[in-house]
Amino acid sequence: MTLQWRVLALVLGLCTAGCASVESLFPSNNPYDILRLVNRDHKLPYEFVPDVVLPNVPAAPGKEEYVYLREEAARALEALFSAALAEGHTLYAVSGYRSYSLQASLFRRKVERVGSEAKAMLTVAPPGASEHQLGLAMDINGETTLSLGLTEDFGASPEGLWVYENAHRFGFIIRYPEGKTDITGYAWEPWHLRYVGEDAAREMHSLQVTFEEYHALLQERRVQAWSQETKEEL
Repeated sequence: MTLQWRVLALVLGLCTAGCASVESLFPSNNPYDILRLVNRDHKLPYEFVPDVVLPNVPAAPGKEEYVYLREEAARALEALFSAALAEGHTLYAVSGYRSYSLQASLFRRKVERVGSEAKAMLTVAPPGASEHQLGLAMDINGETTLSLGLTEDFGASPEGLWVYENAHRFGFIIRYPEGKTDITGYAWEPWHLRYVGEDAAREMHSLQVTFEEYHALLQERRVQAWSQETKEEL
């Protein structure tokens, strides 16, 4: 039984006698929450525009105006880049915050290139479904693969391997890991970092789960905690 079905079974079993609010058992949909899940099933509204800052990190040539992040994520990215450099790995920021309208334009162009929305959605999120709109995601590259653009080659490069092993220490996850397309809905993107905070990032790295799977775990934990509290009150 998948985590999602286990959570549903718990909720149905606990709430048949009546629940004040099932919504309270689940993670917040607040777009300012650093654990906000964003994908094709959990979209952001057009009007959501976070406050962003320019992190003090190297940007890929010509990308200097495209690497903004929310402040907490920006500071964490600076720490990650500094740690990588201290170990001989030069990283570059490529693409951070994107507005809803910019994402719509990128998605439309991708559809025109590949011929269908289904194919386009494997690599480019539709508007509202992009984590970049949150201001918590950054596409990065390294010195070794900078001339290649954003490709899977980064994942096998010295910089990409270092990021895979260390990003969680700074609160980042590889949002779309290899071999998990059936869960995330996207092809492997070793360059796409998502800030979730150190505690969550460390746990996801330890468990080797995607953000979708982690959210299912959070839901299950909340339901179980609520169940225990309810039993103690009876």
